[in-house]
Amino acid sequence: MTDHYNVISKQSAQNKRIVMRVDFNVPMQDGKILDDTRIKRVIPGIKTLLECSKQLILVTHLGRPKGNVDNTLSSQPLQEYLSEAVSMPVRFIAHIEDSSQLLEAVDSHDKICLLENCRFYAGEEQNDQNLARAYASLADIYVNDAFSCSHRSHASIQAITGFLPSYAGPVLAVELTALSDALESPKRPVAAFVGGAKISTKLSVLENLISKVDKLLLAGAMANTFLAARQVPVAASLYEPDLIPTAKTILELAQQQGCKIILPVDGVVSTKLEKGGRFHTRLNGALEDNEMILDIGPASVALFKEHIKDCKTLLWNGPAGAFEIAPYDEASKSLGAFIGMRTRNGQLISVAGGGDTVAAVNLAGVADELTYVSLAGGAFLEWIEGKSLPGIEALHS
Repeated sequence: MTDHYNVISKQSAQNKRIVMRVDFNVPMQDGKILDDTRIKRVIPGIKTLLECSKQLILVTHLGRPKGNVDNTLSSQPLQEYLSEAVSMPVRFIAHIEDSSQLLEAVDSHDKICLLENCRFYAGEEQNDQNLARAYASLADIYVNDAFSCSHRSHASIQAITGFLPSYAGPVLAVELTALSDALESPKRPVAAFVGGAKISTKLSVLENLISKVDKLLLAGAMANTFLAARQVPVAASLYEPDLIPTAKTILELAQQQGCKIILPVDGVVSTKLEKGGRFHTRLNGALEDNEMILDIGPASVALFKEHIKDCKTLLWNGPAGAFEIAPYDEASKSLGAFIGMRTRNGQLISVAGGGDTVAAVNLAGVADELTYVSLAGGAFLEWIEGKSLPGIEALHS
């Protein structure tokens, strides 16, 4: 995928003023960063660009201020953290009502600047050309290092590329290569392990995956709808009866396309989803009327491991069960550890991402073992749906 756009290099950044879109939309409380994972990932690239560029201007959003100034969503609290991370002063540029005056606010003597939350401008989410032109006036080149925002047609992501030579940043380039290796040109056999609550939220994902993978391992409550479509009673389990015809269609299409769908054969069940409650392991079809499946069972875990063992590439999206509450986290932990082990041993290329997946990966303690863990939510899901992402497409032009 890197064939279609330019990746930033020291040579192309040499002595240039760079405006760089990052995603520092991190959880914060009282001005303190609660989770800096997203920021830490781009710091090495920022340091590299600081070595060769004339000036680096960082643009990020925080939350959803909807085009209004909201001081609780200011990016200023990031200033101190960034200064320490790059070992030099980072100048903060406060919000300027007239975006055309941004250029006057940025002093050419500042090596690195952080702009105020770009979503304080209504034009950001409107993909406004004038706002994009104002950003572009600050620099010689543009770098997008925010894959997690690249499914948005926003001024600092898409429109700006019409005014400056544009490049993919280091993290964005690595992410796209990892995703391409997982689905576009994978080492086969390739499998996808997909969990989650509802088919309805992942319908496009499943439809795209069955045309790309050799095996589709389904878990979570969405698997219950597929079990029901195969006339397996799911008792009081969460499922989508209205989508049983859709599940049947997906099962038929998968068969036609040579994609094998693997469903759980047992489950960990209870009458209530609560910590410390009573639970049992039941084979498919053996549930009491008031019981619900809250995790896949040990026989299903063993079955999934056998199928993963046969594969050279795995895409992981979603937990196996209601992993926030023990003991319904066991399958996610066990499968995660197995995926991590095979990756560590060079037997598997593993790419994980989307929504709760990062939390499940961290729960299993394998974030550093997998080939790649995407921190993107919506962008990752849209990519595995087969959609083109506006921020990436803009780099191609």
